[in-house]
Amino acid sequence: MRERARRRFDDETPYTRRGRITEQERARLAELRETAYAEPEIPGGGDRYSTWDTGERGPHPRPDWVVTELAAVDTELGLLKTGKEADVHLLRRGVPGNTHDCLLAAKRYRAAEHRQFQRDTGYLEGRRMRRSRENRAMAGRTSFGRNLIAEQWAVAEFTALSRLWTVGAPVPYPVQRNGTELLLEFLGDADGVAAPRLAQLRPDPEELEHLWFQLVRAMELLAAEGLAHADLSPYNVLVHRGSVVLIDLPQVVDVIANPAGAEYLERDAANVGRWFTARGLRVELPEVLERLRDRAGLR
Repeated sequence: MRERARRRFDDETPYTRRGRITEQERARLAELRETAYAEPEIPGGGDRYSTWDTGERGPHPRPDWVVTELAAVDTELGLLKTGKEADVHLLRRGVPGNTHDCLLAAKRYRAAEHRQFQRDTGYLEGRRMRRSRENRAMAGRTSFGRNLIAEQWAVAEFTALSRLWTVGAPVPYPVQRNGTELLLEFLGDADGVAAPRLAQLRPDPEELEHLWFQLVRAMELLAAEGLAHADLSPYNVLVHRGSVVLIDLPQVVDVIANPAGAEYLERDAANVGRWFTARGLRVELPEVLERLRDRAGLR
């Protein structure tokens, strides 16, 4: 039986022989490809639109300097610091044409292409993943496992900063987390010059005593939360406008859940205590350690 001829409508692309397409169709597909790959122009010369609507946000009450408008753009201003596990960049977030903006420290953990997570075995005690596949991947340092470790570091630091900022500890405000990127309060001046590390300072005797008092108070606040910085040193303490601020907390340790928790607590105090002692301050370290253990409930 002869098949009935199929009716073709006027707006339908005509069939072509042997799978070839017409020049008109070729041009249309090329335009579609160009449109699909074209990146939208970011206003104000920014590098990306604000990522505020994605990921995890910082705790309340949120400081009023934080820019939350979705129309804001992020502009990269340069590298602040390189480290073994992460790099820290300076970022400006603001709405184009608006004077309301803020400087942020963008801490970006390296993942599969780097193998620098060499110190994590002890710190990760008590931070087990629920899935055995993920635990095996992290233990074997596969590409997938290193990605998991990188994100676990970022999650741990963001969680610790949020918790500590809420109880009044001297830490930078954690603005948000997206995967392995943390956006943190930038500690420095309006021109983007970062606050100095404790190790860079040469304080006079009165200032030295004041800084030690602040640092002991900060360690006590952490201990009262059951935490130890676990890598505290004069290089992980900023001095911003005369006040100490603890930074770099991805390895923060639960002193109760971690079998070596008490050792980390004592090591933190000893590390910074030696720096102050070397500069002429009399440090009563046994007394400080006893107070830290009391605050942490380790007696």
